[in-house]
Amino acid sequence: MIDYPRADKYGWQRWVPSWKLVAGLFVGFMGSLVAVAGIGYAMVGIPKIDETAEAQNNVYYWKDGSQMVATGGEANRQIIDLSQIPEDMRWAVISQENKTFYEDSGIDPKGIGRAVFNMARGGQTQGGSTITQQYVKNAMLNDQSQTISRKFKEIFVSIKVGAKLDKNTIMAGYLNSAYYGRNAYGIQAAARAYFEKDAVDLSAGECAFLSAMLKGATYYDPAGASTIDPVNATPDKNRKRALLQMQDTLDKMVEYGHLDPAKRAKYITLPKWKNPRSNTDLKGQIGYLVDLANGYLVSNSKETGITQNDLQQGGYSIYTTFDRKKVNQLEEAVKKVRKDNIKPKERPEKDTHVQFGGASVDPTTGAIRAVYGGEDATKHFTNNADQTGAQVGSTFKPFVLAAAMTWGVRDPDLGSSQAQDERTIVSPKSLFSGQNKLKIRNYDRTIWKDEKGKEWLQTNDGNVSLGTPPEFKIDLREAMRESVNSAFVQLGQDVGLDKVKEAAMSAGLREDSLTGSGFPSFSIGISDPSAIRMAGAYATFAASGKQRDPYSVEKVTSEKGQIFTHKTESEQAFTSKVADNVTDVLKTVVEKGTGTNAQLPGREVAGKTGTTDGNKSAWFVGYTPQLSTAVTMFRLDDDESNKNRAFLEMFGTGGQEKIHGASFPAQIWHDYMAEALKGQPAKSFPEPEPIGEIVNAEPSPSPTPSATESEEPEPSPTPTPSQPVVLPSPSQSETCNRFFGCEEDSGGTNSGATDGGSGGETSPSPSDSETEDTSRGNQNGGGFFGGSTG
Repeated sequence: MIDYPRADKYGWQRWVPSWKLVAGLFVGFMGSLVAVAGIGYAMVGIPKIDETAEAQNNVYYWKDGSQMVATGGEANRQIIDLSQIPEDMRWAVISQENKTFYEDSGIDPKGIGRAVFNMARGGQTQGGSTITQQYVKNAMLNDQSQTISRKFKEIFVSIKVGAKLDKNTIMAGYLNSAYYGRNAYGIQAAARAYFEKDAVDLSAGECAFLSAMLKGATYYDPAGASTIDPVNATPDKNRKRALLQMQDTLDKMVEYGHLDPAKRAKYITLPKWKNPRSNTDLKGQIGYLVDLANGYLVSNSKETGITQNDLQQGGYSIYTTFDRKKVNQLEEAVKKVRKDNIKPKERPEKDTHVQFGGASVDPTTGAIRAVYGGEDATKHFTNNADQTGAQVGSTFKPFVLAAAMTWGVRDPDLGSSQAQDERTIVSPKSLFSGQNKLKIRNYDRTIWKDEKGKEWLQTNDGNVSLGTPPEFKIDLREAMRESVNSAFVQLGQDVGLDKVKEAAMSAGLREDSLTGSGFPSFSIGISDPSAIRMAGAYATFAASGKQRDPYSVEKVTSEKGQIFTHKTESEQAFTSKVADNVTDVLKTVVEKGTGTNAQLPGREVAGKTGTTDGNKSAWFVGYTPQLSTAVTMFRLDDDESNKNRAFLEMFGTGGQEKIHGASFPAQIWHDYMAEALKGQPAKSFPEPEPIGEIVNAEPSPSPTPSATESEEPEPSPTPTPSQPVVLPSPSQSETCNRFFGCEEDSGGTNSGATDGGSGGETSPSPSDSETEDTSRGNQNGGGFFGGSTG
């Protein structure tokens, strides 16, 4: 029957098959395909949405192994009839995703071929491109495996669904099964989650908005998903993305004749959306902790093997790094300060919108032991421990000192290329000018000027000069202790702001949170890292220079067994000599400087206070050998849907003339750390080895001190933790902006932000012309995730 090789042929012709053989094989192959397709078609059934598998809970555990919460599996779904789904919703989806829905057969051969080809190459499958295929994919939740057999099954089901069900049934099934984010499956759940209304009451604009969520709520939910992707899923970026997608959908609805142009013209902005979380299991700090754990797993999916879709399906046991006692102790410390001092009814103009954030990291591992994200995760969505947009002020100065002791200052007499190679490592005994309104110079002693040719005069807090007159020379240890701006701004110039930035990143800060690195004020904290990142960066000093990224999950198991275990990796960011000398300097800040409120009797503490321009944020970051903790305080409207939110001044907040890092943040830090370390042995920091040379920076010509300036610094009060320090407010004769300091009324000359002197610090506020708007209060810049962090 098969004459091959051909018996009656010789030579090469013997091996050429006859046309009969070729035709027979082709017919047989095609017949086999038809048979396989027929069998496959006959074997599959039409899925029912209301019988699809429900997502399982993920169970989260505390550090000690006790259960924290079981959540994530309460799939919020309610099936509704097509008559309850607005026509605008149907046309929005059709216009954006599948305009030939009512005419096509239900499958896209090109899309199927693309998916099979990708799977054959070992890549990810692409989702069905027709609404029918997406409906089938949603209905097959019990099998989401990425295999060729599963994909072929989906194809056969799609063909049968397209042939057996009418289009309206398919449309209703798709809209009732699709995931819209916020744990909402189906249009009714989505309408309640975003707008607190029934689906039948949705407007055309709201329908177009929800159709955008179908593209992936991580990147379209206006509340943002910074814990999943801190760079690309910020609230601002998501809102812009959602608005563009919504407008495009409305335009297409008009173009295809599904929406009247006059009606379309009503919807030019995002609809007013509601708070994204209401699960009572996630009240208090629990929601923030769950978000951090989920964000860590998803942002490191290459290592964990867990995607956002996997988490939505659930079934995982997630063992976190969070210490239940420490979380409660940090929350109690914040509540105590808030209860005793923040009284919005008595001082509505001063004490409203006050927010706190905090984080605690183990220096030996990078494990996050506690966070304070806000008053309640179900009411305040942004995690104040992970992102705020609040500048860190003088808590940034230790990175300048670390850079000076790592790379050294440049020789002013050498050219730029040679000066990069020939540097002098700086000792903490080095002398710089503590002169108020110091004229800042480049390393080669030329005067620094902005692009408009204006000079920079750096002011200190309280407009006081510190150091020995007449040049007001002050060593770096004392300059750190009293938080003297002028000395550290000039030091940053002499070292090079590129090296300062490198030191901050080596310590563990994310590059996208380091703002304005081309301006002198960079050295005094115009950047906005998160509390988690600041605690982690200071932990690098506590660990004698070993940097370990903060993380929040130790291991994950499922019914398949253990699927992920965290492995701590260390990098030597600084030599132990550099890190231990930074610690030794920061010890004096707590012992007899601006940070005395953070003293813990019987324990060595190193730390730094920070207060920013306009008194819009205040920080205390400090550590012992066992624990590093950062606490921030600021005022910001809690309504995250308000596009015009801005950081507010804190003059008079809490009954204080001015909020400093030395006041409420240091008090919270003290009260928390005293409890968190109770029962643990007191440990000492390593004795630092001598480092560097005593550099005597050349004096920079400065304006004659005004009559209001004092020759000597006023003594810094050392109140107890329950009595925060009170300092005078900035001079009203100056106005400041983020990069160009304070412009004097008299001559228009720029001077830097006021900072240091008598116990507080200030750094410049944002400049709209130089950076993106930071008034939103939840930008990604300081976010904890990204790369291999957690």
